[in-house]
Amino acid sequence: MELKSILESLLFSAQKPLSVKELREVLANAAAAEDAEADTRSLAKAKEGEVTAALEQLAREHEAAARSYRLACVAGAWQFVTQPEFAPWLRALVGVKARPPRLSQPALETLAIIAYRQPVTRAEVEQIRGVNVDGVMQTLMERGLVESVGRAEVVGRPQTYGTTALFLEYFGLRGLEDLPAADELRRLSIEKPPAPVTAESGLATTPPEQLALENKAGETKAADSSGKPAAGDSPAS
Repeated sequence: MELKSILESLLFSAQKPLSVKELREVLANAAAAEDAEADTRSLAKAKEGEVTAALEQLAREHEAAARSYRLACVAGAWQFVTQPEFAPWLRALVGVKARPPRLSQPALETLAIIAYRQPVTRAEVEQIRGVNVDGVMQTLMERGLVESVGRAEVVGRPQTYGTTALFLEYFGLRGLEDLPAADELRRLSIEKPPAPVTAESGLATTPPEQLALENKAGETKAADSSGKPAAGDSPAS
């Protein structure tokens, strides 16, 4: 039995989208059954690339058949979805789910910056937009489209933000690589704050008192070489 046919049956019966990892787990579990036949056991170790290739071939076949539904990969998970032109009849059958309000233009602009420049700090987003984004960022995080992904290696170590799997699902994207080209947005220059001052690479930040001693030593050395008193010293009488 062909792998693509097995995957088609799984996705047709599944109650939710399934990732390649989940599909491979199903294949392995089926092969582990006591009454598993040779064909079933042969697929126990199907490679990720094999499963993905079979799914993509299956998607092409459904598209060529011009059916009322298609196989789509959204946010890394595969599922059968109906074609948009059949929406009026589907709404009459199952009703309309309440959806959150549409994103405002400022929210979409901020979300685009984060999507193309992630990981990015709030200050960097504000540099590009030229306005405060506190309220917009809060909205995007509450909607589950943006999340904190770490901290930047600059003074103060501010949080960095990126998009979520829900963002991919919201816009029907397989992954970030499917984002439309926006080279200009990616090339925009951002003035980053300086990195923390360190005594040596890999060590903790230099204590302020040590920096003060180093500055004082530098001033004394400069005064000795020029014959002039260092700042704060009294001239000899």
